[in-house]
Amino acid sequence: MRNNQNQSLLKYKQRSTRVAATVFLAPVIIMMLVFIVYPIMSTFNTSLYEWNGISSDKIFTGFSNWQDLFTDINFWVAFRNNLIIMICSICIQIPLGVALATFLDAGGKKLNVFKVIWFLPLLMSSVAIGFLFSYALATTGGIITTISKALGGGKIDLLGRAPQALFAVIGVIAWQYTPFYMVYFMAGYSGIDSDIYEAAIIDGATRGKYFKYVALPLLMPIVRTACILSLIGSLKYFDLIYVMTGGGPGTATELMATYMYKLSFTHFKMGYGSTVAAGMFILVTGIALIIQKLINKKEDYYG
Repeated sequence: MRNNQNQSLLKYKQRSTRVAATVFLAPVIIMMLVFIVYPIMSTFNTSLYEWNGISSDKIFTGFSNWQDLFTDINFWVAFRNNLIIMICSICIQIPLGVALATFLDAGGKKLNVFKVIWFLPLLMSSVAIGFLFSYALATTGGIITTISKALGGGKIDLLGRAPQALFAVIGVIAWQYTPFYMVYFMAGYSGIDSDIYEAAIIDGATRGKYFKYVALPLLMPIVRTACILSLIGSLKYFDLIYVMTGGGPGTATELMATYMYKLSFTHFKMGYGSTVAAGMFILVTGIALIIQKLINKKEDYYG
């Protein structure tokens, strides 16, 4: 009799748990379906049509847009620029974030003012930063040109020439997003028990050796996650670059997102623009999954 009561009570608790989980998860699931799943499906569907995005007439073209995408030089140039930004972002932002977090962790509370100052770029709007640096790096009246003239030099055009423009934009991106990784790694440092540092010091380790042999290995899972975040973010950049250069000069700073925007809302090729967006989704998802798999394999290898 008691066993039957216990089983009934267990079933009631399980049922109550399922009902509560459904009630709390339902809004999230609905929002994901409406704002994530449906737009993705709609984008792939629109990629099969020729449409200007305004009229109600859509011409079904099958996979012709996809065939054009595979041979579209501008799209692959944009993809290459995304890859360059991705590699540079990881190589610049992650080490700088670790360095700043290490410096602040070593300094303690007396360096709290630097936490505020260095975090400010992340609080600013990307559009505002884009306009700010557009004026700062302008050929006429910009800070770099003004300093150059003061030293007896001439005008310096960082945003109007092909090689320099992309790396100037990369520098601005690093300035904006390095504080995010600084805070991320500071959170990692807060998870390291102070007893570990004290034990290392007692054993004769310097601050540098503590970082190299103790702190950095403990931070590596966080570093890997930060690399994935930087990778995904780098492949989706849009607003800052669109404001600063508009993808120019030529296609020097053109990215997949800016190219998709121009096709869809400037040239009114919504069908082909959706194809670019769908291709971007496939590439970003594929690269992220591959990197994640490689990182997981490496973690399993080292145990």
